Amino acid sequence: MFKLQPTLEAVQEKSETGPGAANPPKATEESQLDAIIVEIGQFGRFQIFNYILLCLPIICNAFYSISFVFTAGDVLHRCNITQCDGLDTSYDEAFLNFTTPQRHGNWDQCQHFSVRSDLVGDSSCNAGSFDVDQRVNCDAGFKLRNEDKTIASEFGIFCADKWKLSMVGTVNNIGQFVGIPLGGYLADRYGRKFILVVAGILSSFAGLARSHAPEYYSFLSLEFLDMAVGSTLFPTAFLLAVELVGPKHRVVAATVISLTYGLAEAFMGYLANYLRDWRVFLRVLYAPALLHLIFICLLPESVRWLLSQSKELDAKSTLRRVAQVNRKELSEQKLNDLIRSNRQLVAQSSASGGHYSIRQIFQALGCRTALCCFAWFTHTLIALGLSLNSTQLSGSKFENFSMTGFMQLPGILMATTLMNWIGRRWALSSCQFTCAALLLAVAATDEVYPLASSILYFLAKMTSTGSFMILYFFTSEIFPTNCRNSMLSFCSSVGRFGSMLAPQTTLLIVHYQYAPHLLFALFGFTCSGMSLFFPETTNKVLPTTLAEARALDKSIPRGKVSKSAA
Repeated sequence: MFKLQPTLEAVQEKSETGPGAANPPKATEESQLDAIIVEIGQFGRFQIFNYILLCLPIICNAFYSISFVFTAGDVLHRCNITQCDGLDTSYDEAFLNFTTPQRHGNWDQCQHFSVRSDLVGDSSCNAGSFDVDQRVNCDAGFKLRNEDKTIASEFGIFCADKWKLSMVGTVNNIGQFVGIPLGGYLADRYGRKFILVVAGILSSFAGLARSHAPEYYSFLSLEFLDMAVGSTLFPTAFLLAVELVGPKHRVVAATVISLTYGLAEAFMGYLANYLRDWRVFLRVLYAPALLHLIFICLLPESVRWLLSQSKELDAKSTLRRVAQVNRKELSEQKLNDLIRSNRQLVAQSSASGGHYSIRQIFQALGCRTALCCFAWFTHTLIALGLSLNSTQLSGSKFENFSMTGFMQLPGILMATTLMNWIGRRWALSSCQFTCAALLLAVAATDEVYPLASSILYFLAKMTSTGSFMILYFFTSEIFPTNCRNSMLSFCSSVGRFGSMLAPQTTLLIVHYQYAPHLLFALFGFTCSGMSLFFPETTNKVLPTTLAEARALDKSIPRGKVSKSAA
């Protein structure tokens, strides 16, 4: 793996010499804080312990954001044939050859051959009793292939009502659309730790309540509530993790978080295979979220957030604790210099009360925000679409889903290497382009080489995940500290429109089998080209003010930016 050079080294300028040379710029609060973190340990025992804690919200969010694949999954079924079926008959029976048509290699789920009009009332089960030229809808119930218990089998959601199953995924993402920006705003106002505790506990309550839902619409309402309060877990934990470590290890930090998410998704596939009852499945997933209560005592608040809120004593206390746990020395002089620099920065900031207004942000970074929102829309559409469609591949839907989770691991490692090698911008563009090209290859080879097509499908998922990881990291670097969490949450919430549409893309299959692949590829190629308009942030200090964030586009040296940051 290529090493990321320390941020402080990456932004240093050569000092000018001779007459008229400018005085060397003073270190900013952000660079001073990075220098202190380098001194007391960029990724020592303190950070490792906190990363173990942060695995909890990451795992919970991985479970909750896509558990509907199994709780609201379709159950393979066929019509109950009154003349032939009994209590002891199963899904596959010999009489189906003359009672039920086939569709896409399986028995038709919603129609069967009609009984001959001249034999109505005859209870005999033989080929002569059915008219294979006339089909009728199921009118005597259904026979299920296995004993899986989802809301489809329990609430009787079959055939004409199947839209209700895909609607669960859409409502889940509507909840994320509401919850992510709200959680981001509250995290910037009241702190990362506070939001993690509140969101984790409320999400646990909503999920456990959903496991007792008596009917479809109460289940749907609680699905929305769960995501409205719990969807902020991942972006908030991600930012807290990145802000907790030194500049040299930010990529490694983001990689650890993303690997945890992928492993959690893969594990959920195997867990769903073991727990076939959706009520038990939800209770096992949501009960551990109550452990977020321990964050009150064990998890520290982000030092960068504390400084941005002028909570200097708390920030100093946290830095001293980091130095003590990591067994490093920290001079009081450096702490005092940091506080003085922070006070000057807060005083000079144009943000009222320490926060930028929406108007200020969009005036300064409007084009960047719009581009970021489109990238998020594309990534959520493709990423969720690939995960959902994996259950339609040949073989076990549980193993296929777990495979998409495992394929995220090499995708994340690939993204980490590319970010360090060719930079954030080109890495993002190349991953999206490769994913789109692989999806076209899947559509071209599926009928002739199905095994090769499946391999290409999982490779597309791998590159999609790598691209998503880069985008998350990228978004956390292109906005200033005071609105970083809010803007990450805003872009992510706009991206939820893509994940709202993803469950509905399967409806396109009726018109053309590979229509979803072509749609994903179209957006992928477009996003690949537009990503090149992002500023490059590799080896640069995280921007503290809007002026510094704007300077990323202009490639203004860090020292000059700090002079005009007021």
